Amino acid sequence: QVQLVESGGGLVQPGGSLRLSCAASGRIFRINVMGWYRQAPGTERELVASITSGGITNYADSVKGRFTISFDNAKNTVYLQMNSLKSDDTAVYYCNADLYSNVIVRYRDVWGKGALVTVSP
Repeated sequence: QVQLVESGGGLVQPGGSLRLSCAASGRIFRINVMGWYRQAPGTERELVASITSGGITNYADSVKGRFTISFDNAKNTVYLQMNSLKSDDTAVYYCNADLYSNVIVRYRDVWGKGALVTVSP
């Protein structure tokens, strides 16, 4: 069984920074892609950023230039550095992974429980 556990959420003022972490644990053979999604009240969950095991990144237009995603292969941990935060960034941030637990068994959509980020004066 594989688990994703997020940490690092909290309250920050506009213009401030936060770093989210997501550690994958359990039986993991290979991680293909890890990403961050977010969901604000009354909205659909949206992709924020993703990164492949080879380091290819993808960002939502709304966060380009402000957020940076990175991945530590040795720790099976993905990070999201969020700078110049705005009130519109307020949401629950979810970690997601596409991985293999062994050579055959693939989990395409593993989710963490989420971390709340609140950007407010």
